[in-house]
Amino acid sequence: MIQKKRNYIIAEILAVFFSVTIFIIPFYFIFLNSVKDRREAGLMNLAWPSSFHFENYIEVIQTQNYMLVRAFYNSIAITALSIVILVIVCSLAGFVLQRVSGKFTTGINFLILTGLMLPPAILPTIWVMDLIGIYRSLFGMILVEVALGIPFTVMLYRGYTASIPREIEEAAYVDGCNSVRLFVQIVFPLLLPVTATVTVLSSVNIFNDFVNPLYFLPGGRNPTAQLTLYNFMGRYAAYWQLLFANVVLITIPPLVLFIFFNKKIVSGITAGAVKG
Repeated sequence: MIQKKRNYIIAEILAVFFSVTIFIIPFYFIFLNSVKDRREAGLMNLAWPSSFHFENYIEVIQTQNYMLVRAFYNSIAITALSIVILVIVCSLAGFVLQRVSGKFTTGINFLILTGLMLPPAILPTIWVMDLIGIYRSLFGMILVEVALGIPFTVMLYRGYTASIPREIEEAAYVDGCNSVRLFVQIVFPLLLPVTATVTVLSSVNIFNDFVNPLYFLPGGRNPTAQLTLYNFMGRYAAYWQLLFANVVLITIPPLVLFIFFNKKIVSGITAGAVKG
């Protein structure tokens, strides 16, 4: 018993050590260099700065006619609208796929699994978006994020729906409840734990997405938060203090969201996995 407890303590210490090494030290390095002057930041070390230059953050915000502010607005709009569509569409789809059985639902399940396994096709997607006139638009970017998030989100909702007893739905039907009212007033409130999981995971993934906006939302007209770093690399390659300040600013929102809601993420995923 004592040996087992000792091994458990050693494992915890190692886990904390690796967590600090992998996550905290790099963030500390970035923040420390973001408040240095240009010469000290160019040295790329963990030395304490001779003086703190918090005006670097103001300069980053004001540069290119407040591009970072516009980028935050675009990223928040894309993230919020994508999550709303994902929650509505995938909660309905997960509920139907769990409750209805047949060849049609089997085919839909196969398509969803295919969406999880196959990578997105960049060039055909650009061709289709350009054909219907939504390429390089926020609306097109929202549709791309929704399409990429549907397979995983439907699987989460489907797994969690299995934990809801069918007797609740049968009682609602007996009381004269129609299908729409059943889902909106009875089923969907029971899906709130997995909805919280979907909201937080999708928010972090969509807000931090760099590759898809680079392909489907190019140019400086509608920048996103992550693409500002790409623009800074081209314009301020020698100003490392500004690059690090930009990294800190675009990291704060998803980091805060993840810290405060990490328990909901774990509980929602495990509940759907075990009960499904």
